[in-house]
Amino acid sequence: MTEFPGAPTAASNGRLRVLAAMSGGVDSAVAAARAAEAGHEVTGVHLALSSNPQSFRTGARGCCTIEDSRDARRAADVIGIPFYVWDLAERFREDVIDDFVAEYAAGRTPNPCLRCNEKIKFAALLDKAIALGFDAVCTGHYARIVDLPTGERQLHRAVDAAKDQSYVLGVLDADQLAHSLFPLGDTTKDVIREEAERRGLAVAKKPDSHDICFIADGDTQGFLAKHLGTATGDIVDADGTKLGEHDGAYGFTIGQRKGLRIGRPAADGKPRYVLDISPVDNTVTVGPAEGLDVLALTAIRPRWCGTTPPADGAYTAQLRAHGEEVPVTAAVLDGELHVRLATPARGIAPGQAVVLYEGTRVVGSATIATTERRPVIA
Repeated sequence: MTEFPGAPTAASNGRLRVLAAMSGGVDSAVAAARAAEAGHEVTGVHLALSSNPQSFRTGARGCCTIEDSRDARRAADVIGIPFYVWDLAERFREDVIDDFVAEYAAGRTPNPCLRCNEKIKFAALLDKAIALGFDAVCTGHYARIVDLPTGERQLHRAVDAAKDQSYVLGVLDADQLAHSLFPLGDTTKDVIREEAERRGLAVAKKPDSHDICFIADGDTQGFLAKHLGTATGDIVDADGTKLGEHDGAYGFTIGQRKGLRIGRPAADGKPRYVLDISPVDNTVTVGPAEGLDVLALTAIRPRWCGTTPPADGAYTAQLRAHGEEVPVTAAVLDGELHVRLATPARGIAPGQAVVLYEGTRVVGSATIATTERRPVIA
């Protein structure tokens, strides 16, 4: 039997009942194929997450089109495994889309992929899989699971740093890790595409999904305007001077430079960036780049990967989905995670996740609530 690292403890015959989440892309197809080749009893499932899926891939950027479902089915046929489509559109709307809109309305910047992993793929899907007698859920995420002699399972970064997805998996707890399979964590994307072609999978050269799957055209501002409407407000500088107007504060993100429509250059001639978004008075505050420097942050709803919550101490942290790690010290006080950065980081917004690492190991994740920034000198 060919086994891959990080598989849950198998039955006495070494075989697991595995539910493979198949998005219709190359990664999930190869992950399912590897699980089947390892000798496990694999069933493929495509999650129908859109109540009105795109009929064709043209203009769609995610993994929720009808064509994606068909691609997943064809891959399952080639692999030789049963295949089903599960409708989780209502749960997805409530837990991911509605949350996304509400977070922007509150002036925060959410990460819908992280929320989907937490609420859909490793909650709703995993719960249903366990109830049906499956031992594990298998996905095409690039991350590694390491089993210690003590029985503890740890989540680690993938070998392919460019594809590593441990940041959006930082919400997984010990029980969820115990029932997870990530067969691609020790492989690079180039190898996966070559393997898919060798296996005869038609998705071998299919482009990666990107952006936000439920915003087919990539127009996030237009999507939010449709759900939240227009609400004219002021764009001001750090001392409160009005510089312009906007149609909705939700159309801005911390660190944004382009599209500010402030009408005239700053007195110092330097570009201006979004420093703050206030939904209470519908005001967007802009200022110089140094005003984005975050020195510390407080995060809520911490979730720990593994069996033991971390002790207060020194770690590295990733603060954005594609951001670099920065050295930090962290402490848990009254259920909140308090993080101080060794060097300032820019563009960090409430609503994003802070994920702590110890080497390549994911320690845990929490949602940024507030930031402490370097004062702006007028």
